[in-house]
Amino acid sequence: MQPFPPFSDPALPSLTSVDLRIDAGFVVPVQPEGVLKGHAVLVTGETIVAIVPIADADARYAAKETLVLPAHVLIPGLVNSHTHAAMTLLRGIADDVPLLPWLQQHIWPREARFLAPDFVFDGTLLAAAEMLQGGITTCADMYFHPADASRAFEAAGMRAVLGIPVLDFPTPYAADADAYLQHGLAARDAFAHAPRLRFALAPHAPYTVGDDTWRKIVMFARQLDLPIVTHLAETRTEVDDAMRATGVTPLARLDALGVTGPSFIAVHGVHLSPADIAILVAQGSHVVHCPASNMKLASGIAPVQAMLDAGVNVSIGTDSAASNNRLDLFSEMRLGSLLAKVATGDAAAVPAATALRMATLNGARALGLDAMIGSLQPGKLADLVAVDLGGIDTSPVFDPVSHLVHAVGRECVTDVWVSGARIVRDRQLQTIDTESLLHRTRAWQRQLAIPLTP
Repeated sequence: MQPFPPFSDPALPSLTSVDLRIDAGFVVPVQPEGVLKGHAVLVTGETIVAIVPIADADARYAAKETLVLPAHVLIPGLVNSHTHAAMTLLRGIADDVPLLPWLQQHIWPREARFLAPDFVFDGTLLAAAEMLQGGITTCADMYFHPADASRAFEAAGMRAVLGIPVLDFPTPYAADADAYLQHGLAARDAFAHAPRLRFALAPHAPYTVGDDTWRKIVMFARQLDLPIVTHLAETRTEVDDAMRATGVTPLARLDALGVTGPSFIAVHGVHLSPADIAILVAQGSHVVHCPASNMKLASGIAPVQAMLDAGVNVSIGTDSAASNNRLDLFSEMRLGSLLAKVATGDAAAVPAATALRMATLNGARALGLDAMIGSLQPGKLADLVAVDLGGIDTSPVFDPVSHLVHAVGRECVTDVWVSGARIVRDRQLQTIDTESLLHRTRAWQRQLAIPLTP
């Protein structure tokens, strides 16, 4: 006897096939703002194809894989808009020290002794592991040997914008500004076809890069369509010294040199004047707020609410683990919100939804990636993070967005996808051999702990 053929009714609509369906208790798309309850996110390949109520997903889609997370909130991958990833190997090496002594007596001497491709690869991979487990799917890195950092980010499966470092003084990496540019642009060419990697020009700061070098940077940025990212107005001393030397603020100097514009990213911006903020608005430039690092180095509190009110796009970064000491955007969101409230005397400053946007869509916009990532929308890449709200420390849940900023920690992240690939599964990294990485990290610790001779 022949078996009956499968039943099909031509009057019934066929189901659309998708690769992945995630049913979440809450979905926070960021754009549009708000919370979706009982929705499913549908993914095919690298891309989000739909976000619909679970009942509609049942009726319209057939998924090859379905993940049911009733106690979770699904959010876009977090964007760490500024870090020095390889410096994770220097975590805690010099705490409770102001910025310039920290750099001149502790960080730069160790970099002079140990900076090399293997240091950068291992340190970057360590940072990528930490970031991915904490829901950070994209970062803007700024460090030496960007080719080796690129290899680490590729191995981890993480999205990154690699800053091409430029200084006017020599390091073990390069002898002068031209050599920095040559090495960095060679790395850019080598990874031109890496889908998750992009590059930017990253002169260190106005006080370490002279006018002639800035002009070269502007030329390359325009010719190659590269963003420019730099540390700016991080300390009061930096601004005061610049005013004495040039008569203008560091930002005003860069603006006169043609550095600013829609692809210019100022990191820190702690001591920006109202006139500086007006320049940023007029030029459509961006600022990266690094609250924990600014607090730890006693740099001050950035005028974040004033910048937001003026229309500046402000995102959030961790800075390095050497000056933070965590690569944790959940804690940065909370600190950023609380600092704005205490600095302004306004409890409504930087509300939770704004802090979350700063850590997602605003960061993507600063990096020129907002058409691809930063929010959960059909057509965008499936960079997704599942955050568990079902624990004692996150109950009850009246407002998932408030919880994301003020209640949860990165330990609540259970699953992470980058371009639809599940990089973290049930809190376990899928792309990195953590035991081998920890073994190499301990070897670096033994070397870095050796006292430096004057």
